Amino acid sequence: MSEDRKATTADPSPPVLTSETRQSDWRRANLLKYSAHLAVKRALDSGDLEKQPCEVCGATTVDAHHDRYDQPLNVRWLCRTHHVKLHYYGEDMFPVGRKIGMD
Repeated sequence: MSEDRKATTADPSPPVLTSETRQSDWRRANLLKYSAHLAVKRALDSGDLEKQPCEVCGATTVDAHHDRYDQPLNVRWLCRTHHVKLHYYGEDMFPVGRKIGMD
């Protein structure tokens, strides 16, 4: 099967990566992360998961952030700005469930 194969969200089989690109090398080295990203994509495509506004600012253009890759559909929705800040400054930057104005 190719890495762009269609699969259900419950598909536990790891993706098959045959190319030798930097992206494929990262995917092979980070298979759990890549599998979690694929699970989110499949769930979004099937309608099993819906994007939510950024949990910090409410922006509607968001990324899925995994606190735990072994729970692939348990994601936090963050705009790109807050997602980058979370990775740069660490998980304490935006604790789970924190909303601006709720402090």
